[in-house]
Amino acid sequence: MYKRFSITFWATVFVSVVCLSLVVIDVWRSLNARSVQLQEMERLGANVARAMAQQADDTIKAADTALADIVERIETDGQDAQTLARLQKQMVAQVANLPQLIGLFVYDEQGRWIVNSRGLLSQAYNNADREYFIHHRTHPDRHPHVGDPVISRSTGKWIMPVSRRLNKPDGSFGGVVLATLDIEYFRRFYQSFDVGARGALALVGNNGVLMLRKPFDSERVGSSMRDSELYRHYARMSGGVRAGSAFFQSFHDGEIRMHNFRSLEHYPLFVTAGISREEMLERWRRDTFTRSIGVVVLAALIGFFGKRLVGQIKLREQAEAELRKARDALESANRTLERQAMQDGLTGLANRRQFDVTLGNEFSRATRHEDTLAFIMIDVDYFKQYNDVYGHSAGDEVLRAVSKLIRALTPKRPGDLSARYGGEEIGILLPNTDINGAQAVAERIRDAVENLQLPHGGSPFSQVTLSAGVATISPKRGVHLASMLVEAADKALYVAKSEGRNRVCLATS
Repeated sequence: MYKRFSITFWATVFVSVVCLSLVVIDVWRSLNARSVQLQEMERLGANVARAMAQQADDTIKAADTALADIVERIETDGQDAQTLARLQKQMVAQVANLPQLIGLFVYDEQGRWIVNSRGLLSQAYNNADREYFIHHRTHPDRHPHVGDPVISRSTGKWIMPVSRRLNKPDGSFGGVVLATLDIEYFRRFYQSFDVGARGALALVGNNGVLMLRKPFDSERVGSSMRDSELYRHYARMSGGVRAGSAFFQSFHDGEIRMHNFRSLEHYPLFVTAGISREEMLERWRRDTFTRSIGVVVLAALIGFFGKRLVGQIKLREQAEAELRKARDALESANRTLERQAMQDGLTGLANRRQFDVTLGNEFSRATRHEDTLAFIMIDVDYFKQYNDVYGHSAGDEVLRAVSKLIRALTPKRPGDLSARYGGEEIGILLPNTDINGAQAVAERIRDAVENLQLPHGGSPFSQVTLSAGVATISPKRGVHLASMLVEAADKALYVAKSEGRNRVCLATS
C-alpha cells in the first residue's frame, strides 16, 4: 500500500541527493579528466615515437644510400689504385655532408681495409671478428644490415654499424662496405624531446639489443632487452609497421611508463617513447584534490544549512501536529456533543431526532435498491402503573434494563438502529429484513425481558413484560412514505395490547 511520506522526509532526501550528486558528479569529472589526460599523453607519446622512427629511418637510409653507391662502384669499376683514389675522395665528401656519419669503410674478405673516408690504411685494425662482418660472410643476401652498437676501434666512440656485402665477380664473398653512425647524433636528437623528468626514449633492434636510451647510460648501450615486458609485447606483433601503446614497468629502473612504440619502415629497429605514469597524473591529482576539497566544503555547507532547514520544517510539522491534535480534540468534542444531541440520555439509545434521520435515509436506500425495511415498535406493559407503584426512579431503571437488553439482542449491521421513540416506547429499525426476521428479533427481546422477572405489582403478569408491533415495507417511489411503516407498526402494537399484552403482533399488509 502506498505510504505518504512527510515533507521532512522529502526535504532530507532532497538535501542528501544534492550533496550526493555533487560528490558523484565530481568523481565522474575526475575520472573523465584522468581519461582525457591519459589520452593526451598517449597522443603526445605517439607523435614523439613517430618523429623518432622517421628520424632514425631517414638517418640510416642516407648512410645506406652511400653504401649502395660504393658497392656499385667497386663491383663495376674494380679495385685498381685510380678507382680507389676517386672513391676515397667521394667517401670523404659524403662523410662531410652527412653529420651522422663518423666514417665509411671498405674491407676485403679478410677484414682488412681497402679504402676508407679517413685516408688511413693501417692494418693494425682488422674487423673480421665484428658481428656485421660475420653476418655478411655467412649470408649471401645483398640487403643492408644494421649491426649491434659497438665502440669504434679507430675513434673510441659508440657507433651504430650499417653495412652491405661486397661480392667478387664470381658471386663469392668479397668483403664488407661499412658506414659508422654516431650514437651521439641520435642522443642529441633525443635530448630535444621533453618527456618529463622520469620519461625515457629508446632505439632498440628487433633482436632486442638496446642501441640508445634517454637518459643516456653508456653501460647500457648494447645490452639485451629480451626479458622486458615491452620487448615481449612488441615481438608478439606482426605485419608491416608495428606500432602500439601500453603501460609497462621499466626493465632498467622499475618506473611504470606509458610506452608508445613504433618500428622503422625500412630497417629492423623500433623506437619507444615512455612517459612516467606518475608524472602524467601528477597535475590531474593536484587539480582533482583542489576541486574535491571545494566540492566537499560545498556539500558540507549544503548539508549544514539543509539540516537547519529540515529542523525548521520539523518544528513546523510539530506545531502543525499540535494544531491538528487540538483540531481533532475539538472535532471529537463536537462529535461527542453531536452524539449526545442524537442520543437519549436515559437509555443510551438513539433519540427521536436520530431515529427520524436514519429512517429517512434507510427508506430512501430501500426505495433505490428495492429492499425490504422492517420496523419494531416496543412498549413496556403497564408502565404507568409501574411508576405509580414503584416511583419514577424505579421506572427509569426498568427502561435502562430493557434498553440494555435491546442493544445486546439487536443486530449490529450498518443501518440497524434502536431508538427511544417516546416515553416507554422503543423503536428498532432493521434494513433489508423481512417480516419473519423482524418477528424473530422482537420475540427474542420479549422473551429476554420476561426472563428478567422484574417484579411489577401493577401488572396481571406480576412482572415486567413487553408488547411489540412488527411491520415491513418494500417502498415504491411515489407510492409509499416513511411514516406508513411507523403507523403500521404502531397499529400492530395496539393490536398486541388489545389482545392482552406480553406478545408480538404483525402488521397486516
